[in-house]
Amino acid sequence: MSQLQEASLQRITIVGGGAGGLELAVRLGKKLGRSKKAIITLVDVNRTHLWKPLLHQVAAGTLDSHADEREYFALARSNHFQFRLGRMDDLNREKKEIYLTPALDENGEELLPRQAIGYDTLVIAMGSQTNDFGTPGARENCIMLDSLAAAERFHKKLINCCLRAQTQKQGTGEGRFTVTIIGGGATGVELAAELHMTTRILSSYGLVNFHREKELKIVIVDAAPRLLQALPERISDAVAKELRGIAIEVHTNEKVMEVTKEGVMMASGKFIPSGIVVWAAGIKGPDFLNNLAGLESNRINQLIVNRHLQTSRDPAIFALGDCCACPQGEGLPSVPPRAQSAHQEASLLAKSLVRQVQGKSLLAFTYKDYGSLVSLGNYSTVGSLMGAIASGSIFIEGTLAKWMYWSLHKHHQVAVNGLFHTWLSTWAETIDRVRNPRIKLH
Repeated sequence: MSQLQEASLQRITIVGGGAGGLELAVRLGKKLGRSKKAIITLVDVNRTHLWKPLLHQVAAGTLDSHADEREYFALARSNHFQFRLGRMDDLNREKKEIYLTPALDENGEELLPRQAIGYDTLVIAMGSQTNDFGTPGARENCIMLDSLAAAERFHKKLINCCLRAQTQKQGTGEGRFTVTIIGGGATGVELAAELHMTTRILSSYGLVNFHREKELKIVIVDAAPRLLQALPERISDAVAKELRGIAIEVHTNEKVMEVTKEGVMMASGKFIPSGIVVWAAGIKGPDFLNNLAGLESNRINQLIVNRHLQTSRDPAIFALGDCCACPQGEGLPSVPPRAQSAHQEASLLAKSLVRQVQGKSLLAFTYKDYGSLVSLGNYSTVGSLMGAIASGSIFIEGTLAKWMYWSLHKHHQVAVNGLFHTWLSTWAETIDRVRNPRIKLH
């Protein structure tokens, strides 16, 4: 393609290679990039993609992230889009350019210089980050489980704690081996169950004696009156029963006032001595999005968009996923920040942007709630089916719920990798389970 032809093409730039952003890049690459109808560019600060709902498994060591990661450069080549490595730090709406900070190598030396990338249509899909609500000590003393690096850091810290337990005497510092999880949402409860399973496996390897109560304790703390406050009460009750059945402590109606190196202080006066504290309570858009180039945002840094997913102050800029606040209708809350929301928004926006290139009108987004599933490791999976699947809500648990939770991940893999490659990778995963240890030990 000549430079003149390339200059005449629509430039669609997507910032953020999470579930929604990557699915959108793949769909647009196949629809527009392959036929040279538009130039699709995906920007991300990382070189690889991992489905975010798997982070709790990486943290617990039950998933080797390298087995599930996908290289953005390889995905770009096979799906007809371009990939640019970097972190966006500024936007010029008049010039229609975004700017990326210089990329540094592991020694802190400049790997890539500051970059400017032009666009005709910009899609911001930067996801979310943990919201600590300004709690004193949270940033300094908690692991925020919102990135692969944080999940891997947690896992290493857990293994190190277990190694220390082999040589230290019982009873000198109960909190030394306590893992406290602040937040009783899906991430918190799934991590707690996964950790319980991990400690049993570690015990079989001789790293820790899980059956001694003070050796390694798992605690969940939440300010809401029950776990999984955003989900139906029946799911919450079922999850709480399962967790208490495997000796996980649950403290609800407990607001965290401060996190120190020694543990967690709550408003009631309770103090939980803790060796590791994970903050998994609440999300917000990246701080960078607050008043970015004059774009409208809400109190948790989400960009305000209309039903077409266009930002309220610039029709050339769209947003999807956790970083946007999309209306559902008058008197209703915004679309919830879930993986299914990002998937639905990416699917709709892919169709809309193809229509836009063709000179047609944009489509309006309508969120469909298909229910929720919460995985408790090998112990159980519970959830509810809604929307087109059921009239009202149907409660499910056990094997059927486990299979449906597993299928959500496979659905994402198919959207990104295609059916054949997903089939091959599933067989590879099965072989790895037989060949490798049940958990990652390093």
